[in-house]
Amino acid sequence: MTAVRRPNSSGGLQGPLLTGLFFCGILSICVYVLLVPGASPQEHEHVHFPPGAQQEFQHVEHVLEEKTHAYRSVAERAERRLRSTVQQKREQFAKALDSLSTSSLPGRLKVLRDKHQLVGERLADIKAGKETVQEVLHAASDPNVMGEMSDKPPMTLEEIITYLDNWIHGLHDALSKVKKATYEGIWEAYHDYTVKTLYVWDREYLSRMPPRRDDGSIFLSLATYRDENCLNTIKWAYEKAKNPEKLFVGLVQQNCHKDCMSGILEGGKVEPVEPDPDCYKEFCEGQGKEFCERGQVRVLNIDEPESLGPYAARYFASKMWFGEQWFMQTDAHMTFAQDWDAVSVEMLQKCPSKKPVISHYPPAHTADLDAMANEPATRLCGPIFATSDLESQIIRLEGAGKWDKTHLDIPRFAPFTAAGYFVAHSDFLREVPFDPFLPWIFMGEEIIMSTRLWTHGYDIFSPSRSVVGHIYVRRHKPKFWESVHRAFSPGVHNPLQAMVLDRIKYQLGYPEAAKDMLTSKTLLTAVEQYSMGKERSLSRYLEIVGLDMTTKEVSLTMWCEEGRPPPGFEQFEELYK
Repeated sequence: MTAVRRPNSSGGLQGPLLTGLFFCGILSICVYVLLVPGASPQEHEHVHFPPGAQQEFQHVEHVLEEKTHAYRSVAERAERRLRSTVQQKREQFAKALDSLSTSSLPGRLKVLRDKHQLVGERLADIKAGKETVQEVLHAASDPNVMGEMSDKPPMTLEEIITYLDNWIHGLHDALSKVKKATYEGIWEAYHDYTVKTLYVWDREYLSRMPPRRDDGSIFLSLATYRDENCLNTIKWAYEKAKNPEKLFVGLVQQNCHKDCMSGILEGGKVEPVEPDPDCYKEFCEGQGKEFCERGQVRVLNIDEPESLGPYAARYFASKMWFGEQWFMQTDAHMTFAQDWDAVSVEMLQKCPSKKPVISHYPPAHTADLDAMANEPATRLCGPIFATSDLESQIIRLEGAGKWDKTHLDIPRFAPFTAAGYFVAHSDFLREVPFDPFLPWIFMGEEIIMSTRLWTHGYDIFSPSRSVVGHIYVRRHKPKFWESVHRAFSPGVHNPLQAMVLDRIKYQLGYPEAAKDMLTSKTLLTAVEQYSMGKERSLSRYLEIVGLDMTTKEVSLTMWCEEGRPPPGFEQFEELYK
């Protein structure tokens, strides 16, 4: 049996107990003295100590003071060592970043890296949908990157064109690594390269745009893709201009230089052809020499395999604007009426709006534009939802016609802008900049520009007379999507375009393109920077033009066909009677 030792109840614990109580009392007094300012045994005469307790108390107090001092010394040394270590790590990290920046990055990107504004370093979070590009840049709080006006001087034309030229070559190299990828892989490669480079540059460019001149100058945006009509378009534009000395052209020339193929011919075959003529060189070496020498014709050359489609080409062309008062956009297969430049501006100034835009589908190139000077121009009224798989139910504009019986000098309201003839005050380039995240699209550019302009407060009008003609049929001529198939794989363009169109459809409110329905959230990168304005609502615009994005139904509104102002603009009805 295990023996159990029991305490002596008569006094076995009495000594230790009294000693413990004594030291507890001493400890309580010490805590009181340490925590209560000014407290000391001398100041509290009502405290009575047993014999010898006073000396014991003073000894404990002295020991506590020594320990406290020692602990404080240890803590201070630890804090100093920690601060020193942190500082060393910061310096090492800064040197590493500086070395990386100076060794492998352009100067502009080095500045952004130093300011922690390189969005590419957080690309994984952006692609995962955890944060957007604009959230990264907003957190950086840099007004230059965010598009606010910078105190730096405007970029020069040489800087702009050189950057875009280098960027296009860099993108081509990046895309060459995904030649056999699916359309999703091609888009991701484009997105990843663009978000780290062109997008950042674009925000800086927008903050450093040159001031708009008030001298009657016109900037003409021309995008050409392997177009034999390019030379005549530029030549006729200057020949027929009333003020050719005030006409400035931004030409994006997309040509084939070697191993060139024709468009699709009869029977679906293609044939080798000669390299495309350089319309810029031919014009500048011929009758346009004086204009080119004065810097009135600017060019960005793009090799055919690097083409990104008509909308991207218009994006590039818009960056060659350099302060001209008015902006005009056409295709590169056009004819012109006499004094087309002055008449376009005059029509714009007659519009009953502070922010007018004039646009329509021009008549065919065979029309005698000068003889039609007193005839009503065509107006673009009827939208439809496209039914082909190629167009992914995007809005198409088909209702162009001569709706008016009599000619009026005052342009009538219209619901849509067209890409082939578009005239506006050049300030729209600051408010409604072209979107760098819309490559490879052929359809959709007109409806997204119409909605963005209207919601930013711009009113759309049709011209009161036609001043340009358009070559509509270019059968068997090369098309840009054919070069997309050669650059990647046959048939890839259609699904690639359909994917990119989801960025436009998201902005227009298509339910199937809502954020939670999109597989690739990168389609929405920086979409708020290139989307609707806040002056008027998208829902109001869709109601006025009769579009329902949910049911895909078009309502006949008739105000456009009848030449009346749209609902909400009835105060202008007297102008059109």
